[in-house]
Amino acid sequence: MSVSREAVAAGILAGKHYVVYHDSLLHIPPKWLDQHPGGALSILHFVGRDASDEIDSYHPDHVLDLVRRYKVGTVELPWRPLVPPVMSGWVRTSSDKWCNEATAVRSGTQILLVKKGDDTDSGPTRETLEPQPTALSFDDQNRHSAAYKVLHKRVRDAGLYQTRYLAGYGPEILRYVLLASISAYAYTHSWFITSAIFLGLFWQQLTFTAHDLGHLSVTHNWAIDRLLGILIADWIGGLSIGWWVANHNIHHLVPNHPVHDPDIEHLPFIAITPAFFDSLWSTYYKRTLHFDRFAHFFVQLQHRIFYLVLLLARFNLYANSYPFLVRWAFDTKRTRGAFWAWGLEIAGIAFFWYWFGCVMAGTGSWRNALLYLIVSHVAAAPVHIQIVLSHFSMSTEDLGPTESFADRQLRTTTDVICPDNIAWIHGGLHLQVTHHLFPRLPRHNLRAASLLVKEFANEQGLVYAEFGWISGNQDVLGVLKNVADQVQLIGTVASAEAKEAVDKKLGLYEEKKA
Repeated sequence: MSVSREAVAAGILAGKHYVVYHDSLLHIPPKWLDQHPGGALSILHFVGRDASDEIDSYHPDHVLDLVRRYKVGTVELPWRPLVPPVMSGWVRTSSDKWCNEATAVRSGTQILLVKKGDDTDSGPTRETLEPQPTALSFDDQNRHSAAYKVLHKRVRDAGLYQTRYLAGYGPEILRYVLLASISAYAYTHSWFITSAIFLGLFWQQLTFTAHDLGHLSVTHNWAIDRLLGILIADWIGGLSIGWWVANHNIHHLVPNHPVHDPDIEHLPFIAITPAFFDSLWSTYYKRTLHFDRFAHFFVQLQHRIFYLVLLLARFNLYANSYPFLVRWAFDTKRTRGAFWAWGLEIAGIAFFWYWFGCVMAGTGSWRNALLYLIVSHVAAAPVHIQIVLSHFSMSTEDLGPTESFADRQLRTTTDVICPDNIAWIHGGLHLQVTHHLFPRLPRHNLRAASLLVKEFANEQGLVYAEFGWISGNQDVLGVLKNVADQVQLIGTVASAEAKEAVDKKLGLYEEKKA
C-alpha cells in the first residue's frame, strides 16, 4: 500500500511515529520507542524523514531484518522530508498527549528552541511539520545519499566490518597491561604521583575500547559488547556505559546542533556559538541552558580556561553518569528491557569506588589521597581534548531535514592528521570523519576506510576536513575567543546603554530641580 506524504503528516500529527526506510514506511510503536537500545530520541529526530542511511550505518544486518517488521506501507521516492515534532519542541507524554516543551524560533532553515512551553491543549500543526525553504539542492542531496549507499557497499565488500581481534586489539591489550602494571609497581614503592599518572593514562586508553563496545563494533553482538563495556567503563573506570551510549548516539545523529547535541552543550563554562546567548532549551537534557551571569563570566574567559576545564572533564562524566542511572532505575519501561545491564552498572560503580577508594586511602594521608585523585583524573584528559578538536571548530548551523546524512557528517566533523606510528595515542579516533559516516566500523579499519571516504568526497564535491594537532587547537581557541569577544561586546554595549539611561534620568532630575 502506497502512503502519500500528506497521509504521513496526518499520522504524525495524530501521534504516530512514522519513519521512512528506503521505500518503506515504518511505524515505530511506543513500546519499542521506550526500549530502543539507542534511546527514544534517536528515533524521534527522524520522524517524518528518510532515515535509510542512518539506520543502515547504525545497525548490523540481523537487526535490519527486524526493522522491516514495522513496515506499514510504501512511499514514493525520493522522499521529501518533514520536520520531526521534537525539533520544534513537541513531544508525546506518557498519557499519549502532545506536550510543548519549548518555543520554536525559526530563522531560515534553522530551528532553535527557547524557554519552556506549557501548551498541552493543542499540538503541532501541519505548518509545524513543513521545512522552511533551503538553499540546498534537493536533487544534489539525494545524489549524495545514493553515492553514500554505494560507498557503504564498497566498505562492506572490502571486509572492513570484520574486527581484527589479534592484530587490532592484541597490541592494545598489551598496552593496557603495561600501563596498569607500571601504575601498580609505582604504587607499591610509594611513588604515588607516578602511579596516578599511569593509572590516568590506563583509563585514557581504555576509553577507546569502551567507545568501540558502545558502538557494537567489537563482537557486533549487543549483549556481549554491552557486558564488556560495563566491565571496562563501570567496573574499571567508574563511568556509566549506558549513559555514554545514550549521549553519544544523539551526538552522532545531530552533530553540532546547539539544541540537540549534548556534546556541545557545556554552559556555563563553554559556548562555541553565539546561539547559546539566547538560553536555549536542550532536547537531550530536558532543561534550559541558561546564559546567566555565571555563563557570561565564564564564557568571556573560555579561551583562557579551555584546557583547565578539559583537564577536569572526567568529573563531569561522573556528574552525568550517576543521575542517568538513577533516572533509569525509575524508568520501568527501560529497566524492564535490560534490567541485568542496569544492575551490573550499579554494582560496577560501587566496585569502582571501593577499589579506587582503597587505593586513595592507602596513600597514607588525605592530602596524598586528594593529590592522587586529581593527578589520575588530569592524566586521563587528553581524550577529551581530542574529541572536541574534531567538532568545536566546525559548523553549528542547522540546514534543515533536507540535508543528507553524508553532508551533515562531513560539514560538522574533521580529522586530526596523525602519523600511523603514533595513531595509538589517539586510539585511531583522530579519523572522526570516517567514524561518523560508519560508526559501527571497527576502529582499526578506519584508516583503510578513510581512503574510500576521501574518494567519495572528492567525487561528490564535498569537503573532507582535516588539520594537524597544533593547527586544530589554534582553530578551536579561535572559535572560543570569537564567541568570548562577542560576550564582552554585549557587556560593553549593555554598560553603555545603562550609563546613558542613568545620565538621562539624572538630567531630567536636575532640570526638575532647577
